[in-house]
Amino acid sequence: MADKIIEALFETKAVRVAPENQPFWYTSGRLGPFFINTHFLLENEAAAGEVLKRIEKAIADSKLTAPEEIFDMMLAYYNKGGTFKMVSDKLAEEASKLDFDYISGGERRDYFFSMMPAYLLKKPHLTIYKDMTSVYSESIDGTAADVKEVDLKGKKALHIADLITEASSYERAWIPVIRGLGSDITDTVAVVDRHQNGREVLKGLGVELHALTGINEELFDEAKANGVINDAQKDMIMHFLENPADYMTAFLKANPGFIDAEIAKGGKNKERAELAIEKGFTNV
Repeated sequence: MADKIIEALFETKAVRVAPENQPFWYTSGRLGPFFINTHFLLENEAAAGEVLKRIEKAIADSKLTAPEEIFDMMLAYYNKGGTFKMVSDKLAEEASKLDFDYISGGERRDYFFSMMPAYLLKKPHLTIYKDMTSVYSESIDGTAADVKEVDLKGKKALHIADLITEASSYERAWIPVIRGLGSDITDTVAVVDRHQNGREVLKGLGVELHALTGINEELFDEAKANGVINDAQKDMIMHFLENPADYMTAFLKANPGFIDAEIAKGGKNKERAELAIEKGFTNV
């Protein structure tokens, strides 16, 4: 199973690896050797970006009608076959092994992956928004109801997500919303586990993680074997996975003019470099 998912992540550029001499800036002000945009599995970056904009508009227009509108977008891509259908089917297969009454997904990228399994397994869907409000669809291809109008006490949710990093959204929003409705959650399914302590955080919250694949050596071994990355990129990635902070320190020591060059570029590069200085990440 994992091999097909790994292949799809690189084919759709959902995983993108930096050149060894030009790592990516993360929003934290840290440097890293790869980006993960799991929602690109829809088809590609352009399609995923357009759908994200349409999701935002649908939510802004009406939280009650948004789930059906978003589902219609997902169904159209599912019916095209290809990567998105394969991933959706894998998620539904994984979910079918678990005990739950309804599927939940959180704003925004979770919707790419939570709605189709709900449809395929004929399960209700809880659409959770960033402001911690939610609406409930008895059938995801039908009308949603305000969650205050339904009784979910004693029910069990299965949350389906695109990516697990440190599970901060679960801790802050998704799990409190679900349990606040009187429901329980003991399992979650994700497309990708970044292996950055998210599994352990979820375990501490009483939730077991089931992921289709993970950001680990196996994924990048496959990429190297297929000629997607070279030896230097693989070494860079392994260093980062072992110790992200040490990776950045080592890179800046080896490239002493990097920060000044990034500031000179202006724009986002300048902003991130200045953030890194402000946070002390460049003190090497």
